[in-house]
Amino acid sequence: MSPASSSKFQALDDLLLRAVAGDEKAYRAFLTDAAVIVRRFAASRMPRHSAGFDVEDLVQEILLAVHAKRHTWRPGEPVAPWLFAIARYKAIDAYRRRGKRIEIDIAEMGDVFEDPAGAPTAVAHDVGRAVASLAGRQQAVVSALSVEGKSISQTARDLDMSEGAVRVAFHRGLSTIARKFGRD
Repeated sequence: MSPASSSKFQALDDLLLRAVAGDEKAYRAFLTDAAVIVRRFAASRMPRHSAGFDVEDLVQEILLAVHAKRHTWRPGEPVAPWLFAIARYKAIDAYRRRGKRIEIDIAEMGDVFEDPAGAPTAVAHDVGRAVASLAGRQQAVVSALSVEGKSISQTARDLDMSEGAVRVAFHRGLSTIARKFGRD
């Protein structure tokens, strides 16, 4: 990510943080700056010969979705990946409604997302925290099945358990995580 892009996205982070705290001017500025970014995103994905498809319609759909989903942004997390995820899904929805197919190359989004070799992502952090909250066999089973991607039979062999016991420990572990993290 270039220094200019980085500072632009940092400014968006700051604006949305102030907007969430109730600053209406910051929210207006956030939407204005986001519209410029979203407009470039939408224009770059428009088919060459797109009769009946208007970039501004897509921009407005994206901005409405951003407004409706602003509560899903986590303060302290970067705004750019959240914004581009919404934009990507709205672009796909728009193409589907018009009977078009869109393919977005993930390489084009490389400057927006964190380097996988770098710091852990928010999702990885949350998963790690959830699994670490379990004790003993539940932690080992949930980690093996969900994080490491092992099969039930492989996990049973590794932990010297029956497959039924692995299934029970897995479901109990997931239930414990759901209770602890408020998703009953």
